[in-house]
Amino acid sequence: MGWTDLYRRLKKKRGTVPEGLWTRTLQTSSYARALPTTERRRLREFIARFLATTSLEGAAGVTITPSMRVRIALHACLPILNLGLEYYSDWVSIVIYPGDFRVQEEYLDELGVVHRGMMDLCGQSMAQGPMVLSWEAMQEEDRAPSDRDLVIHECAHKLDVLNGNANGFPPLHADMNPREWSQDFQAAYERLCDTVETNRSDRIDPYAAENPAEFFAVTSETFFTAPHLVRDEFPAVYAQLQRFYRQDPYRLLQRE
Repeated sequence: MGWTDLYRRLKKKRGTVPEGLWTRTLQTSSYARALPTTERRRLREFIARFLATTSLEGAAGVTITPSMRVRIALHACLPILNLGLEYYSDWVSIVIYPGDFRVQEEYLDELGVVHRGMMDLCGQSMAQGPMVLSWEAMQEEDRAPSDRDLVIHECAHKLDVLNGNANGFPPLHADMNPREWSQDFQAAYERLCDTVETNRSDRIDPYAAENPAEFFAVTSETFFTAPHLVRDEFPAVYAQLQRFYRQDPYRLLQRE
């Protein structure tokens, strides 16, 4: 073996996720475990590339460990597995707090009055800025798996703003119909809002009724964590997400 080949092999080895850490991290996502072998291998490569270009920084005393880095990267890479890392090219930093963090909120009410106040959040995606996450929230997800996925939720917001303001309308592929997307999402969003207002039970997290941007983010995370919920409640939305993310979690998870 020549020096060039040896250097390439060593460089490739440094850029991979260690086997033990990879196996442990897969336990945090049932969908990642259900992927075919070739897709899991590609996801592992995506994670290494993502970590090579993304800064993960701890705040309020948090020390970032290798397991934290890989855990966050795995969930961040799932939505773009068939899209490409270039979809995240507008941001390169993630800040991790130990728990919920406090931010100042400013919003305009129906009368045009500006309100300001403090709000505790477990996640936040700033347009062309860093993503901020609560490590405690992610640990809770890992201890009691559910339809929640904080990282995918915030990554969906990052995809949403690629088209401008966060409004539940990410840049669609050339083979997708923007009018159909708007009609399907609007109808589902209005139906969800109606169920929340009338206190009727609904299987999708009611936080999705906050606004169209949150509806897209919540249905996106649920698409990867509990796809049957989206498919059963809003089949047209599931079909649109399937076309956008170019994945079909329901089909794969049904095999488990």
